[in-house]
Amino acid sequence: MGPPPVVTGISPKEGPPGTRVIVRGEFLGTKAPDLIGLTICGCDCLLSAEWKSSNKIIARSGPCKGLGNIIVTTRSGGQGTSTVQFRGYHETIGPMKESAVWVDEAPMQSFAWGRRALSPTNYLQEDPLGLSVEGNNKKFPDDELMELFGDATDDLTSEKFHPGWFLLKHYHAITLEDLKLGLTFLKRKVNSQKEGQLSFLKANVGSVMEQLDTVMLLKEQFESDMKNYGTDPIEQLEKAIKQSISEANKLFDEVLARRDRADATRNVLTVMQRYKFLFCMPINMERNIERGNYDLAINDYARVKNLFRNTEVEVFKIVLAEIENRITTLKALLRKKLEEMPFSLEEHKKIIRNLVNLETEADVGWDAIISHANCLNKSINACVQEHLEIKNTILEDSGKTSKHVPITGKFLNDKNNTSVQVSCIQAIYDILIQQLPNLWRLGQSYFSGQLHVAVDVEKQIPFKNLVLSSMQHTVEIIKNICHKDIEASSLLHILHCIRQMYASLIHLDLPSDALDIFGKFIFDLRLQCFIALFKKTAENIAALHKKETWQMEYLNENCGVTKLPYLFEEMVFELTKCARATVVACGPRENALFADSSCQMIFYDAVQALFTSFTRCLEKSVFNVCQVAYDDEEEPLGFQLIGSPSGYKNKNNEHQGPIWEQCLLITLSNIRYTLNIVLPKIKDTLEAQGYPDLFNDIGWNVNRGQLEILDNDILEAYLDKRCDPLVGTIEPSMYLGGLEWDFDIQPTHVKPYVQEILANLIAVHAEVHQVAPVLLKRVLSHIVETIAEELARLMSYVTEFSSAGIIQARTDITLLKNTLLHYSTDRARSFYEEALDAIPQPKNNADAIRIDALLLKVTTSMRLQLSCLVNDTTDDTVSTIDNNRVTTV
Repeated sequence: MGPPPVVTGISPKEGPPGTRVIVRGEFLGTKAPDLIGLTICGCDCLLSAEWKSSNKIIARSGPCKGLGNIIVTTRSGGQGTSTVQFRGYHETIGPMKESAVWVDEAPMQSFAWGRRALSPTNYLQEDPLGLSVEGNNKKFPDDELMELFGDATDDLTSEKFHPGWFLLKHYHAITLEDLKLGLTFLKRKVNSQKEGQLSFLKANVGSVMEQLDTVMLLKEQFESDMKNYGTDPIEQLEKAIKQSISEANKLFDEVLARRDRADATRNVLTVMQRYKFLFCMPINMERNIERGNYDLAINDYARVKNLFRNTEVEVFKIVLAEIENRITTLKALLRKKLEEMPFSLEEHKKIIRNLVNLETEADVGWDAIISHANCLNKSINACVQEHLEIKNTILEDSGKTSKHVPITGKFLNDKNNTSVQVSCIQAIYDILIQQLPNLWRLGQSYFSGQLHVAVDVEKQIPFKNLVLSSMQHTVEIIKNICHKDIEASSLLHILHCIRQMYASLIHLDLPSDALDIFGKFIFDLRLQCFIALFKKTAENIAALHKKETWQMEYLNENCGVTKLPYLFEEMVFELTKCARATVVACGPRENALFADSSCQMIFYDAVQALFTSFTRCLEKSVFNVCQVAYDDEEEPLGFQLIGSPSGYKNKNNEHQGPIWEQCLLITLSNIRYTLNIVLPKIKDTLEAQGYPDLFNDIGWNVNRGQLEILDNDILEAYLDKRCDPLVGTIEPSMYLGGLEWDFDIQPTHVKPYVQEILANLIAVHAEVHQVAPVLLKRVLSHIVETIAEELARLMSYVTEFSSAGIIQARTDITLLKNTLLHYSTDRARSFYEEALDAIPQPKNNADAIRIDALLLKVTTSMRLQLSCLVNDTTDDTVSTIDNNRVTTV
């Protein structure tokens, strides 16, 4: 919309009807069709208006009277304003006034005594008071006099003559004394006309004497004629009068003939012009319809109906029938336009006004509403169908088999189709924002009477249902596009578009039922986005095992982790921040996402899914290493602790990383770090960001339980790899060389099986200490317990001990018991006691002394080995972390 027109000047400022008025101003239209209205003093002058430029219009004034504004209306700027006024007045046409028509002479004034003035202009005196008005400049404007005296006039011949107006207009500069003299003059003049015949004769005695002389002369002439022509001259007088009349008529025949010719010519021109307008109407109407000037065509049709509605001329009837056919075509065209692509509200109103002016019987306003609603649904369906065709084209180009999918069908989920879905929803958003406001405003204009049609109040409920059905249809279309397999990023973009659409609809002052349709859909879409974000993040977390490099980052001397816990923590924090900003935060007229318990449980399950995915990630990372390690071996690896390799190698003898047992230990360390550090940080972050506090101690224990189960499984796998082979070597080493416990040779050292047990434990200790020293007691306690159980079993099977065998056995078991006391559990200690109980007591004090001496000797000689198993780290609980530094409590 452009600026409204402004009229700043006119020329002339007053005139009778038909005055050629030049209107000047600003923004008077960009072109001739843009000018749709011109009124001068309340009279419509559009038909006579001639548009020159945006600053000039020429028109003819209508039958207006008095002051009034000049109002210009344009299609681009609407109705304008005027800073000047035009005064219209009606002139009194007299015999001396130039006119385009013949003016009959006014009747001559008759006086009381039967005389009349010789000329009709005698009573049109400009100075009836006999006062000079030269130099009397006009002081009072006519518009002020009209406001003062109303319908009166200063015309002496008018019945509405007002002396006050006459005096103010012609004698406002005359003094009171002069006015009194003028009054005396006027009275004397009037009295002179009322003195009677005697006074008249006295005043005109000369003329009377001349008339008497003439009468006497006529008498003498008459008497002479009687002598010459007889006593009856009437016949001759009649001939003379007829001759006089004939001569007089000859004098005026030319003038009368010119008058008749002028009247005849004028009548012919009028008839020709009228008939030309009628006969040219069909072709002019077609041209106006083709150019879109429907208003001109309808105005011409109205004029034709007024002029020739009741004609009996056959040719006129034929032309009128042709015009009616054009009008029928125009009605069909306008109705078709209502069913085509939607226009703006103003264009809709114009089409409806045209149909109303054509006296259409149907409810045009309601038909326009129905057409607009149908067009909205068709536009959305066409948009979806177009994007479906694009999707099918993409599938064909990619070599896939595509089938026709209905409008309510689902899209396939790939990258190209996702972009098609997003662009489709964006197009639907553009259509709805462009058309739905016009539909709503059109309905409001219909029920408020702005369309100038008969309003059916009972259609308010159908109109509301129409709007609701259009919005419901749009929501269903978008729901079918936003199926559950769509990507999270696309859902967020769609949610942004829907929120923009919702904000625009809120400003339309729609009923709450209509807004609730989109409000509920946005809530469901937000929940879907929330689930998709967490699901996508859970998938990414589950795929973190591919990024595991097994490179340790030592937090302190007792704990080390890889980058997996950090990546998990970073992804969870980024997820919660993104979800909070895009989904959890409420927009205008939106409900809280976690207001009800069902949504809170969805949030609870989504968070648990993150920890479940991380648990699977850790499981895949460590057990995939196991698979690769054994796949690369040509033969199954035999268990060999002492001198075991620091990493596995593939068939090409290339180093691939730590061995699987070390990977198990690294994973155990990662799990403990996640349980003790990452889990509390995630809990605190969720609470700080305003998420529901659903994870009480029980809830977090569920998440911890998944990791702890994996922790136990990994520990069991590690123990299977380290403990079972270690225990399996005890019995063969104990009876190495076929020696039983009934030998007679005095022992000088512990048996090889003890040394092998200690060597294997030292190897395990070194392996665990290299990864995470905090796991030493947890790992070694299980191995020591198994060793103690095996020793108790083996000793219980011995049937006979010699004195040397007793010394040897008790020394071996006591050394292991004392050396491994730091890693022994109550159960392990009970097994040691069971093993010692199975060995007979020394037979004498000498044997007991020998046991103590041998034990001291072995302890001294194996001081280096035994010191390897001493460690002060007894607690694997990490309590705090600050800037990637961990403090052990």
